[in-house]
Amino acid sequence: MSVRLYRLARWCFRRRWIVLGGWLAAVVAVVALAQLSGGKTTNTFTIPGTEAQQVVSVLQHKLPAASGATTQVVFAREDGDITDTADQAVVARTVQQLGRVPQVTTVTDPFRTHSVSPDKLLALATVYYDSAPGDVKTGTLDRLDPAVAAARDAGLRVEFTGTVYPQPTEAASPEAIGIVVALVILVLTFGSLVAGGLPIVTALFGVVISLMGFTALAALVDIATAATSVGTMLGISCGIDYALFILSRHRNHVLHGHDPQEAAGRAAGTAGSSVVFAGLSVVIALCGLAVVGIPFLTTMGLAAAGAVLVALLIALTLLPAALGFAGSRVARFSRLPLLRRAGPATRTAVTRPEDLRGTRYAAWVVRHRVPVLLVGVIALGALAIPVTSMELGLPGAGSRTTDDTSRRAYDLTTEHFGPGYNGTLTVVAQGVRDAAQVAPVATELGREDGVASATVSTVANGIALISVVPTTGPNDQATTDLVHRIRDDRTRIEGATGTHVLVGGATATDIDVSGKLGAALPVFLVVVAGLAFVLLTFAFRTVLVPLKSIVGFLLSVGAAFGAEVAVFQWGWLKGVFGVEPSQTLSFLPIILLAIIFGLSSDYEVFVVSRIKEHFTKHGDARQAVVLGTGQSARVVTAAALIMAAVFASFLLGHDPIIKSIGFSFAVGVLVDAFVVRLTLVPAVMAIVGERIWHHPAWFGRLVPDPDIEGERLDAALAREAAQGERSAETTAATSGVGRPG
Repeated sequence: MSVRLYRLARWCFRRRWIVLGGWLAAVVAVVALAQLSGGKTTNTFTIPGTEAQQVVSVLQHKLPAASGATTQVVFAREDGDITDTADQAVVARTVQQLGRVPQVTTVTDPFRTHSVSPDKLLALATVYYDSAPGDVKTGTLDRLDPAVAAARDAGLRVEFTGTVYPQPTEAASPEAIGIVVALVILVLTFGSLVAGGLPIVTALFGVVISLMGFTALAALVDIATAATSVGTMLGISCGIDYALFILSRHRNHVLHGHDPQEAAGRAAGTAGSSVVFAGLSVVIALCGLAVVGIPFLTTMGLAAAGAVLVALLIALTLLPAALGFAGSRVARFSRLPLLRRAGPATRTAVTRPEDLRGTRYAAWVVRHRVPVLLVGVIALGALAIPVTSMELGLPGAGSRTTDDTSRRAYDLTTEHFGPGYNGTLTVVAQGVRDAAQVAPVATELGREDGVASATVSTVANGIALISVVPTTGPNDQATTDLVHRIRDDRTRIEGATGTHVLVGGATATDIDVSGKLGAALPVFLVVVAGLAFVLLTFAFRTVLVPLKSIVGFLLSVGAAFGAEVAVFQWGWLKGVFGVEPSQTLSFLPIILLAIIFGLSSDYEVFVVSRIKEHFTKHGDARQAVVLGTGQSARVVTAAALIMAAVFASFLLGHDPIIKSIGFSFAVGVLVDAFVVRLTLVPAVMAIVGERIWHHPAWFGRLVPDPDIEGERLDAALAREAAQGERSAETTAATSGVGRPG
């Protein structure tokens, strides 16, 4: 593989205009396709096979008007009586204005539906749309605020919540902030504006292609909004990191005296081989989400895998072309004062390996390997303790900060109606002829423990909708227990009415999704661990390295889970991160397992391949650990900081789901890079010594050698050099025959 990548990079270097033109054409094509498709991502999470999804299917077939998106409009008065004539007239006019908004089918008047709080300070209207949540246009939601302006002018407080509602525009793009931070880290790492800017430029190609690709695909399949965020995070971070590893090796070769084209080829043949394995590990882990059997996770995994694959291809082709344009300038150090001070530290190519700071740190780890290993494992184990309290769910309006209208609506409804009104269950009774037939069902539902009220709201087309209001909030365990209890008591509730009851609605959907994801988690963990073992066994042709990597991966994941529970579920540092305590996002553990597996494999390959490279040349296992870790430390540190910065930038947004994803990814990356790969891995390898590379003869015959260290490339280049010397000697000897003495 190293020889092929060497040749590919040299070809891209020479044919740089062709390569650049090809990628520019790809960008233009995918942007045009996205604009023509009109695709839009969705925030709706459903899982086929669950009872809540059966309810959606029944409503779509029997009562389409009740299956679309909804917005709940909360009208509140601080004092007085919202039922007085003047307020009723204002609300009625507002309902009419809301009804004129495009895509709206009907708006309920709270005074006709008796949706007024007992203290007469709050009234709830519901806006129904003709489309699913993902199909409601942004322009439609933008018209809701102007429609309620008259009510606000009349002194009423108006807030929105529901499956769709007006949301604030982000003041700054998290992706842009992450890119700026990455640029600063890269420039400081290389001491050069040119070298620091190249990974950013190439990564942006991948991000544009990926984002526009998501938009185009959203016209054909449902793609979750979170999938776009995850894909963007990974596209930026992996694109920068892969370019960083190759560029760092290329720069070293240039500083050692190789011409830029040869340096690009050698960098691709060595660091590029590691990048291929690193990228494929992430892609395989993300595609592995398909085994869970949950559609939105499958599309999320495949979309993110596509973004990483594009980043990998760009690093192997567009980056060498960009190096051709940059020439020897990537090895020049900036004359800016700050970067001049950083310059000597960046001249790793002309510094002896034993003089590097990373080498000195690795030597310290090797000397104190046993206490370092014990302290590291104990610390990560302690950080993982909160995992025992993890509760899975889908954070709703109650998990948002008070600057969000849905959170304010949630609080108002809880205060004046009770917490259960924010988690109303939709019970569908099938086989209904008239309201009298379904009345006993509603009565039985009302007798269930934990039910505040059960009211028949609609009877049509052979079905009846019964709104069941719990006494507890949507994320309370008691509400989950109520849903299961109603389903368990189904036969008694139905009685002799001839109806069949299904429990659905947003709250029941969240409960079903969380339950199925929780059951899938152990299966996926086994799959990921198996993939890690196979991939790393193939990469390093030994069993102990994969086993060590898997244990380290589990430690990193445990620490990331523990930190997420402590912050987002227990509420530690909630003021710092701008979050409210809530359940752990139900699909976060599976996504985190996939991402951290892939990224931990990245750093494992980069660090361990350098260690093996030195061991192969010198045969001293502990010295190889020191030199290999030392030479990897600077670039792995920069890569981890860049990736963590990109992930952490998503904490600046408003969505608690995206915040929890960004926080967990950032913690997982930092722990895995600095604690596990640059500390615990060298300690373990120093303890085990050369035995870590041992494998039986039959194992060596069965497992092919991918040559990620570039041994075959070195041998091929050495042969070419030897042949060149012999040819030169032959030419010189031949030219000397018959020459006058």
